[in-house]
Parts: sequence; structure tokens; C-alpha cells
Amino acid sequence: SMAQPLRILVAGAGIGGLATALACSRAGHDVQVFEKAAALEPLGAGIQLGPNVTRVLHQWGLAGALNDVAASPARLLVRSARTGAELGQLRLGDNMAKRYGAPYMTLHRADLQGVLALAFEKSAGQSIAFGHAVGGFTQDAASVRLRLQTPDGHTPLRDGDLLVGADGLWSKVRQALHGDGEPQATGHMALRCLIRQSDLPIPLRSALKSDDISVWLGPNLHVVHYPVKGGEWLNLVVVLQNTAQAQPGAWSQNVGAAAIEPILRGLFSSLRDLLSLPAQPDGNSPEWRKWDLFARAPMQSAGEHGFGRVALLGDAAHPMLPFLAQGAGMAIEDAAALAGTLGPARDANDVSMRLEIFGRARWQRNARVQARSHRNAQIFHARGVTRWGRDAAMKLLGERLLDVPWLYGGR
Repeated sequence: SMAQPLRILVAGAGIGGLATALACSRAGHDVQVFEKAAALEPLGAGIQLGPNVTRVLHQWGLAGALNDVAASPARLLVRSARTGAELGQLRLGDNMAKRYGAPYMTLHRADLQGVLALAFEKSAGQSIAFGHAVGGFTQDAASVRLRLQTPDGHTPLRDGDLLVGADGLWSKVRQALHGDGEPQATGHMALRCLIRQSDLPIPLRSALKSDDISVWLGPNLHVVHYPVKGGEWLNLVVVLQNTAQAQPGAWSQNVGAAAIEPILRGLFSSLRDLLSLPAQPDGNSPEWRKWDLFARAPMQSAGEHGFGRVALLGDAAHPMLPFLAQGAGMAIEDAAALAGTLGPARDANDVSMRLEIFGRARWQRNARVQARSHRNAQIFHARGVTRWGRDAAMKLLGERLLDVPWLYGGR
């Protein structure tokens, strides 16, 4: 008998949910996406996509759409936040594309979401259901039933062959499935803002090499900046350690320049000038937004990717610290793996077995990226002897230390 297309319910229209929806819809399945927000919000800031991720997006036919919104920096520079000295660099651009068959790109999260959403809606011939939050679900051997909640108090039900929990760090699907507690605050706080490149004085642009990705390492802090929006804007992130009590709900709050003030002393002059820009009191300057960082321990088993007819992916399955810049990347890889495991509509049956295969295919790589992100957190913010050792190793090994073939080349 001809198998039917699977009815796939996706909770969450973030990067992971939209990537899943697109990949499964391209394979001929019937996909519905539910998102609690009223619309795609331009939240978040920049994201970096290694060649392991752009390779997948290119396979989905998105090369042109990505080129329209992303930047392709030529280098990743690691510098001392105190002295400005270059500690190491990784050549990106053509070099990366030659080695790994796909480019390294930087872009604004909202732009990537927009590209994925548009491609999904074209492919599926239907739109995302906004204003639909996860209320709960039940599953049995034959199907899964999702209970939704809308702002007007309705609780519509949707039946499907499988449910994908792509509902992020505070995943309701994960809580209902595993009940294994909330992510934990890591004691890091990220301050982010977007600055127009044209608002940077020319000498500052050149001192910062603002068309490249720069990672500035200092004791208990690091700063990352790179171009987004086709190179016209600079995405700027400052990560501080040992910060006050984190608030789970308040992950994106506007904060004043006072938040950055205490760290400016002792920083390299160009970096200090850059971080002082958002504090211009002219009323229309960029605003710092504050994120408290939360994470989980690295995955320990395939079962954390779900069971039965319910799969978890992206941050819902494996939230990670942003020290390897692969959170969005792993969500997109998850989506590709899930669609690949489900196969085309004509032969996709035995969903729970296929979801088990998906979990087994993904959990170790995700755990490795989580662990590497945690380790980088310590290396990035090192002080004293560890910092000397880190800087010396960078000088000596440079590119060998920064290139991650198992990550960029692998799947």
C-alpha cells in the first residue's frame, strides 16, 4: 500500500521549528507550524553559520536568499580585550568554502527566520499558525494529539502522526515529555546591540576590522562583533561572568549604558570606543539589550531527543552556551537529520522507530558541541596562568586551534 504523507505538528517557529517544517514539507509531508507569538518578532541578534550549516541551507535551495541578507566575513580574529594584540586568526571566506564546500556566514536571526518562513510557506502552500501556544499533548501507538491555547481562551486540538517540540529553551513539550526541570542559570549575562557600520568613525572601523568576526578575550568577559544585514550593520555582544541573580522570564530587556560602564576601564582603546557608542545620549542611538544565559548539562542519551511520536530538537533538546556559535547550527542540522530519517512521504511509516533512529543519530554530536561550548566558556574568560597558557597556545597553534574539522566538515 502507498504510505500517506505524515501529518507533522511543529511547536515553535524559531530557527529549529522553521527548518524542520521546511525540510519535511520539501519531502512531501503535511506540516503545520504553531507559534505562541502573534508574529515573527525581530528578536535576538546575530547568528553565525558555519559551513556545516550553510551546506544544509544550500541543499534546501536557499543560497540566493541567504546571500541577500547575510555577510561572508574573510576572517575570524581572536584578540586581547586588554591590549588589542592579535592572538590568533582563522581564515574564512574562500578558504572555508574550499575546505568544506560551503561558506561561513553571519546574519541577523530575524533575517534567517524570514528566509526559512517564506520558503516553508511557499513549499507547504500554507502559513504559520501564530498565537497558538502549546497547552499539552497526548500520544498513543497510532497518533499524537496536541492541545493548543490561543489568546482568546480557546483550546483547539490538532491530531498528527508526530509532534516536533522546537519550542526553545523553556520548551513546554520537553516539560510535558521528560519533566526534567528547567535549564539552569550559568552566571553569564550577554549584552547585545546592533550598530550601523556607517555610524562608526572610519579610523575605528579599520582599528576594529569591523568587516571580520572579532572575538576579544578578557578576564571574566569576552566581546564578539561581526557584520550582519548584508554587512551594513555590526552585531555586538558582550558576555560577562559572575553576574547577579538571573531572571528566567526576562531574557531580553533594554538596559542603559550603566550596564557596560564598569567594564570599560582597562579595555583596549578601540574596543572601549566601540562599547561606548550605544551610550550616546542622542535618543536614537542603539540600545543595549540584556540576556541572562541558561543551559543544561550536555545530552547523555538518545532518549533526550524524545520518545514515541514526539521529537525534541534545537534548544528544547540541547540548549548550549553561545561560546561556539552553533546553537542555531545544531537546530538546523537536527531538522535535516529528522527529515532524512523520516524519508519521503511515500515510505514514511513506523514513526516511533524512526524518531529513535533520529535521536541516536544526533545526540552525541549535540552533546559534543554542548561540552565544547561549556569548555570555551572557561577558556574565553580565563584569568591568570590559564590566560597566559591560552594566549601562548593561540599564538603557537592559531588556526589549528580555531578550526574545528569535526564540526565544520561533519554532519
